[in-house]
Amino acid sequence: MNGKAAILVIDLLNTFDFSGGEKLKKAVAEMVEPFQSLRAQARAADVPVIFVNDNYGRWHDEPSELIAFARGQKGGELIDQVRPQPSDYFVIKPESSGFYATTLPALLPRLGVSRLVLTGIAADICVLFTAADAHMREYDLWVPRDLVASQHEERAQWALEMMENGMSADVRPTSELALADWLASEPKVYTGRAS
Repeated sequence: MNGKAAILVIDLLNTFDFSGGEKLKKAVAEMVEPFQSLRAQARAADVPVIFVNDNYGRWHDEPSELIAFARGQKGGELIDQVRPQPSDYFVIKPESSGFYATTLPALLPRLGVSRLVLTGIAADICVLFTAADAHMREYDLWVPRDLVASQHEERAQWALEMMENGMSADVRPTSELALADWLASEPKVYTGRAS
């Protein structure tokens, strides 16, 4: 295998309590089955799963309290299907990027991670910002298109194109690429900025 990987689960534990939340909730419901499959593959390959989730402005809450809060909102039944397992990590984020003002930049090197699988919502905001920060830190990226969603499909497609063309991310869905095959592939070499 070429570099240790981790799976980042971005804002999947969501309240959906905003304009367009119901539409996004339906998109997330379609992600449940492939997400569960990817998580099973991760466990079999000893790949850590790291939930990177919004704090909803609840600055005093710990992860279990944030999960309980989200479960009590519109996405409760979905959260029960994708919630963290005891062996998963949980990073609370206050802004769009999973790297900004979080413990993620300290955690990943301690786990020996050089490759990241990004999943979650929204593809055009938090996933995109996290991908950009990961790319600048020279992580090899896979953003399975069936495991990210946005309120607007065209914005999700735009974000995936940005990640594929500007950040060298593999965006093939999990139906076309298994985790073991991605892990066995050669990481994309970071070539720096174009002049």
